[in-house]
Amino acid sequence: MSFVRNAALAIACAALFACGSGSEKKQAPSAPPEAPARPAPAAPAPPAAAPAPTPNAAAPATSSAASVPASLGSGDPAKGAPQYAALCASCHGPKGCGDGPLAATLNPKPAKHCDGNVMNPLTDAFLFKTIKEGGASVGKSPMMAPWGGTLSDAQIVDVVAYVRTLADPPYKKPTG
Repeated sequence: MSFVRNAALAIACAALFACGSGSEKKQAPSAPPEAPARPAPAAPAPPAAAPAPTPNAAAPATSSAASVPASLGSGDPAKGAPQYAALCASCHGPKGCGDGPLAATLNPKPAKHCDGNVMNPLTDAFLFKTIKEGGASVGKSPMMAPWGGTLSDAQIVDVVAYVRTLADPPYKKPTG
C-alpha cells in the first residue's frame, strides 16, 4: 500500500510541476521570436552647395584622364539633343535653366546651362569630365550622376556641344 501511496504522490508532484501551481497568469501561446526590425538607414545630409564660378574666373583645371579625346572632334549638337532630353532635362530642364521636374527635390539646385555668364568660361574638358565622371569629380554636387557608363565618349562630346547651344549670351568657342 505504501507503494501505491508513493506512486500517487509522485504522480501528483509531477503533475503539479509540469502544469505549474495555477497561480501564474495564463498566457497566449507565444509566436516564434521575430528578428528585430532593422532601423532605416539615416538619410545622408544634403551636400553643401558649391559656389558657382564667377564669369571672369578661369575654367577649373581637369586631369588628363578627363580631357576630351581629340579624335572625337567638337561634337554634334543635333546628336546631343536627344541624349540631353533623355538624361539631363529631368533635372536641368528642357532648355537647361535648372527647372526640370526633379529640380525642386534637389539641394543644391542643378546648374543652369542657359546662363552663359556661368557656362561660357567653362572648358569643354571640364564639361566632358562632369558628364562622364559626375559632379563630385569636379567639386560639384554628388547628386549629378556620372554618365560615362551609359554614354560613349563620342556621345558625351555631342552632349557638350548641345549644352553649348543653351547658353545666353551665346557661347563663342575660343580661337587659337
